[in-house]
Amino acid sequence: MEAHVELQLLILGLLLLVSLVVGRVGGRLGIPGLLLFLGVGMLAGTDGLGIEFGDYTLAQGMGTAALCFILFQGGLSTDWAETRPVVARGLALATFGVLVTAGVMAAFSHFVLGLPWLIAWLLGAIVSSTDASAVFSVLKERQLALKGDLAPLLEFESGGNDPMAVFLTIGILTLIEYPELGVGGILPLFAKQMVLGAVLGFGLGRLGLRLLRRLPLQFEGLYPVLTIAIALIIFSGTALAGGSGFLAIYIAGVILGNATFPHKRSLISFHDGLSWLMQVLMFLTLGLLVNPHELLPTAGAAMLAALVLVFAARPLAAFLALLPFGMPLQHISMVAWVGLRGAVPIVLATFPLMAGLPEAQTLFNLVFFMVLTSVLLQGTTLASAASWLGVREPFLEPTAYPITYTPTGRNENEMAELEVRPGSQADGTAIMDLPLPGAALVMLVNRGGEFLIPKGPTELAPGDRVLVLASSSDLEQVRDSLTTPLKEFQEK
Repeated sequence: MEAHVELQLLILGLLLLVSLVVGRVGGRLGIPGLLLFLGVGMLAGTDGLGIEFGDYTLAQGMGTAALCFILFQGGLSTDWAETRPVVARGLALATFGVLVTAGVMAAFSHFVLGLPWLIAWLLGAIVSSTDASAVFSVLKERQLALKGDLAPLLEFESGGNDPMAVFLTIGILTLIEYPELGVGGILPLFAKQMVLGAVLGFGLGRLGLRLLRRLPLQFEGLYPVLTIAIALIIFSGTALAGGSGFLAIYIAGVILGNATFPHKRSLISFHDGLSWLMQVLMFLTLGLLVNPHELLPTAGAAMLAALVLVFAARPLAAFLALLPFGMPLQHISMVAWVGLRGAVPIVLATFPLMAGLPEAQTLFNLVFFMVLTSVLLQGTTLASAASWLGVREPFLEPTAYPITYTPTGRNENEMAELEVRPGSQADGTAIMDLPLPGAALVMLVNRGGEFLIPKGPTELAPGDRVLVLASSSDLEQVRDSLTTPLKEFQEK
């Protein structure tokens, strides 16, 4: 028994190592790592090295747990100041856009693939949401900077549309099992899930923040254990109460990510690593579930469905959801192209299998092939599409400063990097002559990659990136001094 466990651990370690190496090589070639992780799982499976894995219950459980931590990390890394202006558009995409995508795919599946209406709607619901892990990872992996508020919009949408897709999938499965309910019978369930998810996510997120601030632990290494416990309680507690755990955990992550608490920097780094581990494990597991020879009978239909999803359903949903907001067509087109599907549809495709539907295996194979096509087609062309549409900006590597600041949670101070703009109050002005709040402290000046220790007579120049420690209220005054044109600053 011991040798068997050790062999399993050895195989797991080797698969993780191979995935990381292959992902690194693939990144240089412009191939999304998620696709390669799936490929490693498929090659290690029954049709490859012969590892047999067909436990859909375990895969669904692992996928759900992984999505919990991926969405939590997505919330932690969300800058609410950047996200607030795109909330309305993000919600339109995450609700109306998901419904449009599901409807287009349902119509195609019924009239072209010949599936019964409810099964066609089930397929549409499963592939209706973009995938947070796919969007987050590909944007980071490709080092893709987008103009305007495209990046926060895409990240907010991908984190917010999972609850809608989960509800549609479960709702349609309920209708298949209890057709007498009708559509009207599941609408109260939707309202309950969304309202409870939002309310409990906000409330439990605030309680989690208080716990992080007021529970002194003996060792710093215990704080990651505390945040894992908080995330699991919020996600599962909300789900058990009848709300959307996916929505709750994302909202809780946003609350924590935009507040101060002890060891915040190290905790965010920890959850970033945990999120990547969850992604790799999830895609490896999902790859092991699939036998390539089983995909061949549905390859033609799946390829056609994938093309309809990429070139018809997603663009139509994006344009109908965003045109009322007056967004430029190039920006809407970019949003339409970044509709990556990933692990979420594959995890949702295990629900029909668990429900014992006769068409479940066909649906799973169709969804898996559609996800492969989406990641391969869209994931490899994001940079080219952004350049062609004129929405790409130069990617700036985050500066690695030789000093860090760890909030204690007992004050509202934060450390921010601000750039001195030409013509601002700070342009050519000595630090001691700037009208800075008394409690604000200029920690370091980054000038052309060289770090200067600031003193009172140090004159700032355009392009200097200044590291400032100040309270949230004082930081606005410092930002005005460094970035606002002198004329506007004097008028204030």
